[in-house]
Amino acid sequence: METALPFTPLGLDTMDSFRPVAKNWQIVGDVYVDQTQKRTFVPTPGTGILLNSPEKGMKENLFTTFEHGDLELEMDVMMPVHSNSGLYFMGRYELQLLDSWGKEPPQHSDIGGIYQRWDNTREKGKRGFEGHPPKVNAAKAPGLWQHFKVKFLAPRFDSEGNKIENARFGEVWLNGILIHENQEVTGPTRAATFQDEQAKGPLMIQGDHGPVAIKNMAYKLQTGQKIGIPTLSMKEYSNTALKIPNLDTLALEREIQADSLSALMVSGNNSQKILAYSGTMEVPVSGEYLFDMMVSGGGALLLINKDTVADLNGDFFPEDRAIGRAQLQKGQVPFTFIYNKHRPYRSGFELFVEGPGIAKYSLHAPGSIKRQETDENRIVIEPNETETVLQRGFLMHEGQKRTHTISVATPQGIHYAFDLATGTLLLAWGGEFLDVTKMWFGRGGQQLETPLGLAISIHGDPDFAFLENEKTSWPDSIPQNTRYRQLGYELDKTGTPEFGIELDQTVLTNKFVPTDSLRRLQRFITVDADTDIWHKLAEGSRIEALAQNTYGIDDKQYFLDFSGNAAYTPVIRESRDGGEELLVKIPKGEQKLAYILSW
Repeated sequence: METALPFTPLGLDTMDSFRPVAKNWQIVGDVYVDQTQKRTFVPTPGTGILLNSPEKGMKENLFTTFEHGDLELEMDVMMPVHSNSGLYFMGRYELQLLDSWGKEPPQHSDIGGIYQRWDNTREKGKRGFEGHPPKVNAAKAPGLWQHFKVKFLAPRFDSEGNKIENARFGEVWLNGILIHENQEVTGPTRAATFQDEQAKGPLMIQGDHGPVAIKNMAYKLQTGQKIGIPTLSMKEYSNTALKIPNLDTLALEREIQADSLSALMVSGNNSQKILAYSGTMEVPVSGEYLFDMMVSGGGALLLINKDTVADLNGDFFPEDRAIGRAQLQKGQVPFTFIYNKHRPYRSGFELFVEGPGIAKYSLHAPGSIKRQETDENRIVIEPNETETVLQRGFLMHEGQKRTHTISVATPQGIHYAFDLATGTLLLAWGGEFLDVTKMWFGRGGQQLETPLGLAISIHGDPDFAFLENEKTSWPDSIPQNTRYRQLGYELDKTGTPEFGIELDQTVLTNKFVPTDSLRRLQRFITVDADTDIWHKLAEGSRIEALAQNTYGIDDKQYFLDFSGNAAYTPVIRESRDGGEELLVKIPKGEQKLAYILSW
């Protein structure tokens, strides 16, 4: 379900999206990082990837042909070992790009940092100021693709050209982790191309420092406009029905003029009511609009021009969202929003809108939803610095609830989740451990634990299977003709669990150990089998065989190092969904193998 309007892709088939530059910039088809070499890419001819390879006399910065004010930007970036670059919004405000894997604590000069400003007139040691480090270091290993998602707001000026608001990074996400929120920048950062401040400017990528590769660039240019609601009235009715009845059949309790959509307008404590809002929307520009609606226990309907746009008519919870799209013409458009609070002890709704040049924002009033789970009552299990921590619980993996999982936190800060029901590694992550608010707060209705930190998702299918040959399709569950038995787990003297499973007459053990404080997890497998068995190492959209028996998994989202297993030869083949999977055949008898996941 698409919860936002699409971005405009920045074409990377040619250099036409950029102003003319030196030959340090080129379009290639693929890139590879040799971990033993500093600041070095090995490119492959083709299209789709923007590559900077600075050399003496060829190290110019790169500017987009478009200029922007407010901007939403998404892109993937790859840094080789010890490389350095930067992304300058409006050519003025730098978001740092750097190989920062494992650096703690992160500085403003690390990847995702908002670089400092600079003033040569200040005394030495104080010339750099106002740098903003990321909240956490979400950097992946060099040679992996890293995903940025940025919401940038340009400075504001009055009619006479005087700045009245500073530029801001509204949100910066790196690899799915929020690293900046509503961070002001009072002026151009160091090494900016332009030292003045304007309402618009080009996006600039630094080209004079180090190599960098970029792909999947896409953007939304925002105008700062919003939908107005010049007229709004609200009618309140008593109601206990799950479905919204014909309002004419209900007794009207009150009717008022309103200035906002809010669940706080419900009268009475723990009452069961319907709030029916009617009014007009002032649409600033014609085009497609997206509406995102949610209720905290109850139901809701959004109608525009008498057409149903978003439908939650029934009994819904915050995990259920209704996404609706509508083609709207500029001008006044009639709408109706009905909120059915048929649950006495839960209340609240959210209604967001996004449109052409209009960033997604809330149409509901602040406080319209009362969340049971807040930062104040959040329950987090932290890793222990001296011993291993184990937590049983339910966990969502690729949209499926796993009910027999055990999550393990290590003192090194590298954690993982294992499915005891299938003997499968599900996730590995680094940093914080688990948010268990949904397990223990209130009635713990969802019974879910949520891994924190930067995670990689493993395929989730059974890790081991008996295949007729290497072309046999991999099962998505334990086959009915295969007897599966959990053998539990034992803790070694460090508290590290070793998991045992039995498939028919084959006994297997799994043990997971961090190699250091970097995001590297080593898996040890022992097998005692009277027949050959296959192990599914990984799955993804693309799997690449790299140097030294290492593989780039899911288009280089993480690495799998299989070196040290000379007796086994993995094979890459097509998976059920059209992607690729990495399998290895384990011969019968007593066998041992080990490999490392790094991200």
